Amino acid sequence: MNKKYISLISYIKKGQEGNLIPLHEPSFSNIEKEAICDCIDSTFVSSVGTYVNSIEEKLSNFLNVKHVIATSSGTSALHAALIIAGVENYHEVITQSLSFIATANAIRYCNAFPVFLDVDEETLGMSPDSLKSFLEENAILKDSKCFNKKTSRQISACVPMHTFGHSCKIDEIRKICNEWNIKLVEDSAESLGSFYKNKSLGTYGDFGVLSFNGNKIITSGGGGCVLTNNDDYAYQLRNISTTARMKHKWEVQHNRIGYNYRMPNINAALLFGQLNSLEKFIDEKRSLAKKYSDFCEVNSIKFMNEPEFSKSNFWLNTIFVENIEERDQFLEACHKERILARPAWKLLPLYSFYKSKNPYFIKKSTKIYNTAINIPCCPSLIKYL
Repeated sequence: MNKKYISLISYIKKGQEGNLIPLHEPSFSNIEKEAICDCIDSTFVSSVGTYVNSIEEKLSNFLNVKHVIATSSGTSALHAALIIAGVENYHEVITQSLSFIATANAIRYCNAFPVFLDVDEETLGMSPDSLKSFLEENAILKDSKCFNKKTSRQISACVPMHTFGHSCKIDEIRKICNEWNIKLVEDSAESLGSFYKNKSLGTYGDFGVLSFNGNKIITSGGGGCVLTNNDDYAYQLRNISTTARMKHKWEVQHNRIGYNYRMPNINAALLFGQLNSLEKFIDEKRSLAKKYSDFCEVNSIKFMNEPEFSKSNFWLNTIFVENIEERDQFLEACHKERILARPAWKLLPLYSFYKSKNPYFIKKSTKIYNTAINIPCCPSLIKYL
């Protein structure tokens, strides 16, 4: 293994020899504990309670988006958004090859078929050129709806994902989706606090989705939310995420098939506390990324800096090696030193259960999968580096 990567391993474990260094870990204070205790004392620990409403309002103000609908996970948020976007049986939904598996799974929950496109190396997110080429070659508009000429299926939505907290070229993707009358659902699960052209990620699409899983920049333990500026979409999202229950003083009735996707109040209480530290966490993440970037520049290691026109939360820090053999050597060396680095996700069309679902130009995605490594990004590392 090249000496420069050995020096990076030494840099990461500096001052922590023998300690386990996780990829990421949450940080809590007394504020979270007090909010959770208050929630328990109120007895409203499930899908009804003041903390759910409070975190929706706080996020709405922070993101400058009209509606925030809190859900039990980022995956449930994505599934709900796709349903309200009009994704139905045998439709196609365009997404990217490099993403966490939940992106494709949520599409299949709708009995729709994911179409996997390539990403841009400079953003790690969906390539607008790949999207444009795919649609020009394969799509046709009929009665204001987009169809795949080769499969005869309707293409009802596009789901780009902002990889590791970095923005894709979302404005170009938005323009292409508008031209083809395709709903845009931003998978911003990793990107709370990231901006593109001074606008929060997750607010460019018809819908945006965030995750508050334990490994995200702030956490509710398990949870997520859908973002939208459309009043009707918001009403429908609240409806289906609460089992489509109709309002009544005492009778329980439902107006459609719904889902038990509402975030529990006790999870919202934890998130309420975390939101007080969000901007501090973002600053710490960016400071850590700057330290890594400076070290990598001096040692001729390729580091993933924020793309042009964007401000990243640097949810995960990423380096690039030369090939998959070098990647695996580095990862093995890290784990011997109890450093929990990891590769990028396995490309979605490489899974046997997605293999036949139309991968379309994944050359750059393959290169990134073979060479990208996520290194520890806990803000607590700053004091050692």
